Amino acid sequence: MGEFITLLKGGNKSSFIAAIVNLILGSLKGVAFFFTGNVALFAEMMHSLGDAANQFFVFIGSALSKKAPTNKFPTGFGRIVNLVCLGAVLIVAILSYETIKEGIHHIMNPTSADGFWISIGVLAIGVVLEGVVLLKAAQEIAHEVGVDHAGLKTVPLAIANINRAKPATKLVFMEDFVATFGGVLAIIAIIIAKVTGFHAAEGIASVAIGLMMFYVVGRVFLDNARGVIGETDEEMLDHIAYLVLDDPNIIDIDRLEVIKEGEFLHVELVAEVDPSLSLAYLDDVRDHLSEMLLCQKGVSRVAIMFDEDDGEAEWQHRKARPLLK
Repeated sequence: MGEFITLLKGGNKSSFIAAIVNLILGSLKGVAFFFTGNVALFAEMMHSLGDAANQFFVFIGSALSKKAPTNKFPTGFGRIVNLVCLGAVLIVAILSYETIKEGIHHIMNPTSADGFWISIGVLAIGVVLEGVVLLKAAQEIAHEVGVDHAGLKTVPLAIANINRAKPATKLVFMEDFVATFGGVLAIIAIIIAKVTGFHAAEGIASVAIGLMMFYVVGRVFLDNARGVIGETDEEMLDHIAYLVLDDPNIIDIDRLEVIKEGEFLHVELVAEVDPSLSLAYLDDVRDHLSEMLLCQKGVSRVAIMFDEDDGEAEWQHRKARPLLK
């Protein structure tokens, strides 16, 4: 139990904060929907509750993924966060379907809703809180790519570097981006319905929110399916190749793999060296390379082997270069 609590302390903070915020918002929107019957509020309630469940599971998964390797699982538990994300998106998919179905029903059978100011007030609170969580997730992405003070450019920077973010942070950012935009869309739809009498606008907003949720489901599913299978980090592969080939003792690279293990990277290297070098000297070279590679962002495990130079350049087709920030 003590180990589990220690692991939870290392869980993704953005997903935990987002889960709490969305649970509060989902409950608030649910109460408001009960009194007003507003279908746009229903869509936002489903969205918030789905996000809350999703992000809570992701928090647990991100914490468990940091469990140290064991004899039975020598490569560690990094991919647990990908498995959890795959399971979590199923919840969002079901709620997305219900949201779209309810929206279509309202479009075909539009009805007026009560409590205009209650709906607007609850949704406005949601937009503000979701926006705060969105900014927090954007700051984490900026930090993960090496930029700690992006200022007003934080959100655009996060969007541009979303593929370099950790799985849990990426999911939180995408979900809260859609949640913030969806809240604004719901407010606009309610105002249109109130001012013009076009009550189907609320149903249209519900369908739009449901479709955005489905987009997140598809994107997160594909990203984490690749993570479960084992995906190469191409950018870090090139960067690490540059570092290795910069060592004067390394003549060529026979094989290099940089595999994403959840939030971490595992590096396996077979380098070609001069066969006249002694084992003791090569052991020092291995220690130096291992220490250097373990200092690279996200790298948690390094395995290095040596082979004698075969006289053929095998890594020249690669774009070995330093990592640009």
